This record gives sequence, C-alpha cells and structure tokens, in this order.
Amino acid sequence: MSTLQIVRLMNREDHKVAAAVGRQLPVIARAVDAIVAAIRTGGRLLYVGAGSSGRMAVLDAAECPPTFGTSPEVVEALIAGGRAAVTGAVEGAEDSVANGRGDLLAKKLTRRDVVVGITASGTTPYVLAALQYARKRGATTVAITVNPCTPVARLAKILIATEVGPEILTGSTRLKAGTAQKMVLNMLTTAAMARLGHVYENLMIDVKASNQKVSERIVRILAEASGRNVSASEHALRQANHNMRLALVMLKRGLGAQVARAKLKQARGDLRQTLGE
Repeated sequence: MSTLQIVRLMNREDHKVAAAVGRQLPVIARAVDAIVAAIRTGGRLLYVGAGSSGRMAVLDAAECPPTFGTSPEVVEALIAGGRAAVTGAVEGAEDSVANGRGDLLAKKLTRRDVVVGITASGTTPYVLAALQYARKRGATTVAITVNPCTPVARLAKILIATEVGPEILTGSTRLKAGTAQKMVLNMLTTAAMARLGHVYENLMIDVKASNQKVSERIVRILAEASGRNVSASEHALRQANHNMRLALVMLKRGLGAQVARAKLKQARGDLRQTLGE
C-alpha cells in the first residue's frame, strides 16, 4: 500500500469507533451515575489498566484536577508496573495477579469507591485480579473492553463493551480499541464532573490557573459566564482571591466577597442554588 492508502484505511476504520461507543451510551450513563453517587458520598473513581489501556487511564485521571478543580485523590489511575510503565514497557507487569490486588489494597479501597478496569482483550490478569478484589470489598465494578465474551465481563457490575472490530494492525489495541477507550473515559469524567457541578453551562468554572495561558483563559471564562467585561472580571477575581466560582457569584448577584462566600457555604458549594438558577 502507498502511504495515502494506509492512512485512508486507518481513517475508514476509525469511523467505526464513534458508532461502537454510541451503542454503549446507556451503560456509559449508568457508569457515570455510579461515579457521581460514589463521589457524593466520599468515594473515589479508581482506574486500573495495563499498557496502553493504563496510559489512557493515567492521562484521564491527571487531567481532572486542573480541569475540574478536584483533589488528585478523587480520580486516580493504577497502571501495571507503576510509574515506569507510563513511559515504557515493564516486562510481565500485566501478568501480575498479586499486584492487581496489592495496588488496590494500598489505596485502602472501600465499598464507596468505583473501580473501572480497562482491558481491550478482557483477559489482562492484573485488571482481572483488581476487579475480583474490588468485588470482594463491595466496591462498584465497571469494565471497559472491546469483547463482551471475556472473563472481565463476569467481574463487572457495569460492562462497557465497544465492539470496534479487528485492528488494521492485528492485535495492536492502541488503535481503534485505544481510541474507543479514550472516548469512553472522556465521557465518564466529563459527564460525572458536570453532574457534580464542576462546570457552569459549558464552561470550566473550577479550572485551575496552572500557567499564564490558563490564567488569561479564566478571565475570559468568567466574563462569558457573568456577562460582564474583562476589567470587571479581573477585579472580581482579585477580590475573590482568584476563586472563579466565588467571583461568578459576586458578579452575577452584585455581592461582596464575604457575603458571596457565606451564600456559597450555605448552599454547600452548589453554584446553581447560590445563583438562584
């Protein structure tokens, strides 16, 4: 094949991924609701994966604190082989049953938590062992795979099986299977955080200012959310000690920082309730 033929083939196959994910939307929504319920009661979302699946999980978990302002402990990812496996292969890591249990044990798993096992093949020993342990502890178990007829299906309370079909490079699950995993993980955390109030309309109201670019974006987000100009938004942010949620209440309700803070506290941080919307 020519280079153009190869990429055209890949593109044709990639078109199948969104459709495969689309067929799983009802169960994805169930998983989101389980995650929301868990976090509201002090539980966590814990991803477990190996290889490319684990790396997808690490990426999604790492993006939650800066995007939604959550604690790093709320969404965590466990990858077979630990930190070294994020950037390179760790020989035999995915085959370790002991580490699958042990890594969750170290996290002091409780029945309030949700454990999401990510395995394209549905047979990864590390993931299966983790889900078995999670079931014993009474945690909610979710599996993301591309094959519903595999051992992982028997361990999951909620099974998300995105049947994307054979890969163009046989067995390389970093392709369609990996793309499907990324799409599902995007949905799990984004929808859950929206339900938990970490977004306002379609805006990242709890985004953290990690650099100059994001700091400038925060001002633009606040201006758009409040309907006020950039100057007023910058002033409110300073008065709110750069708490965008607090600054929005100040701007939309015409309140000072102290009163706005008290009203947010009274509503237990519920932005919509504080704004009367």
